[in-house]
Amino acid sequence: MKRDWDRHTCATRGHVTYAPDEPELRERLRTATAVGTAWRCLRCGDFALGDPHGSGPAEDAPLVPRGKALRDLFILRFLAVERLLRGLLIVVVAWGVWKFSNSQDAVRRIFDENLSVLKPVTEHFHWDLEHSPIVDTIRKTFDYKHSTLVYVAAALVAYALIEIVEAFGLWWGHRWAEYLTVVATAAFLPLEGYELSEHVSVLKVCTLLLNVAAVLWILLSKRLFGLRGGRAAFEAERHSASLLEVEVSAGALPQQV
Repeated sequence: MKRDWDRHTCATRGHVTYAPDEPELRERLRTATAVGTAWRCLRCGDFALGDPHGSGPAEDAPLVPRGKALRDLFILRFLAVERLLRGLLIVVVAWGVWKFSNSQDAVRRIFDENLSVLKPVTEHFHWDLEHSPIVDTIRKTFDYKHSTLVYVAAALVAYALIEIVEAFGLWWGHRWAEYLTVVATAAFLPLEGYELSEHVSVLKVCTLLLNVAAVLWILLSKRLFGLRGGRAAFEAERHSASLLEVEVSAGALPQQV
């Protein structure tokens, strides 16, 4: 069953009504009922009782997302939440790296002490814990310089800020955020591919696929970088879906005799 994004959104967030100054257009958006005047919702097209939420010239009416535009906004907000969570996680990792850079020797001692405690257990299962890849990787980080770790923490903070800025821009549907998301995400795809070649995991595969799908979808659906007619075609598509502009166009048509 096809999902009605317009009515679902109106059911959760309420209708959006507007009373244009133009008399003929106002009459087409208004109807009288036994319990009062109702105005046509600019999102779902149903009539809602009560005073309109706004009024003025038709050209000043809000451009309410509906149909495909509303569905696209939902997808953008899903991506925004994913970017925000990722950004916050990276901030936590950056804080951990910075704290570790200031106490490498203490962490090394704690690690070696706990490693010796675990040795009898791992030897029972015939696992050489001392030379395992995980332990080797952790020990390599103990040899990093303090300044190197500080630079890594700073780079992680910068990356997190980009993700958080993307999140807020995508949530509000700003076009600059769509460009930023495409450029920033595409720039990190080679790194994600390299990490995947080093060690395959379900999380890494899902993250890579999500980022590739996000880049392609935003590029094509939002017509970025001149694709599919560019911004002009994108704006024309948005306005053609506007219920109010459809009514304006219908009122401008010559009457049939």
